Amino acid sequence: MSHFYGMLPDVKTMTKKEKLLTMRSLWEDMRESINMAPESPEIIELLDQRAARVESGEAELWDWDKVKGTIGRP
Repeated sequence: MSHFYGMLPDVKTMTKKEKLLTMRSLWEDMRESINMAPESPEIIELLDQRAARVESGEAELWDWDKVKGTIGRP
């Protein structure tokens, strides 16, 4: 694997803009294959457990706008 890492740019020398563009490019490239991949039994079980917690009232779902408002706050 060390040979592969030699081909990658040093992220510490990249500008913030270059890093964000690289992340965006990687995400766009991988998004289709990720969306098409079947969920593993472990992921399905985890999602089922979380859905059960919401249904029982033990947990609540928040929309993204509410979550964004809590990021970085104690």
